[in-house]
Amino acid sequence: MSRRFQFHSTPLAGLVVLEHLPQVDGRGYFERLFCARELQALGLETPILQINRSRTAKAGTIRGMHFQHPPHNEAKIISCLQGEVFDVAVDLRRGSPTFLRWYGQILSADNHKSFYLPEGFAHGFQSLTDECDMLYFHTQSFCPEAAGGLSPFLPELGISWPLPVTEVSEKDRSRPLSLGQFQGIDL
Repeated sequence: MSRRFQFHSTPLAGLVVLEHLPQVDGRGYFERLFCARELQALGLETPILQINRSRTAKAGTIRGMHFQHPPHNEAKIISCLQGEVFDVAVDLRRGSPTFLRWYGQILSADNHKSFYLPEGFAHGFQSLTDECDMLYFHTQSFCPEAAGGLSPFLPELGISWPLPVTEVSEKDRSRPLSLGQFQGIDL
């Protein structure tokens, strides 16, 4: 079996950058975005239950930081199919040595990278170009009652967004600017 991915660890345990290894020839390339057998090496044993796509029209837009509370917590694989984004994951796992630390990675159609976020991470991104298309693989279906989020501007997180912010949803903008009673997620 030929490998179609390289896995790159990050400073946050379990958070992995997937580098896709496209097959290139004179016609262009063929790239595998998902392979259950190869991704089992990351511990991804739960089947993918939902696949979503988003389009972000304007550079500087922030979406996030989103997660689902147990028992609906999910692992995700995030890819950028068009444009370029600064993708961010925050460790929300109570008791983790990297609790409330974040890590960012540029994802683009050209760099052939994706993020694998295990359960217990919040996710968000800032579009670095206009017209960004994102593809999300989820191990849980969306459950509105379990939806959670943190402000992308929390001083306790200190996320360094690379561009001036142009757009943020009202829901994300209205999230508290303090962690308050948030104690993390038990898995």
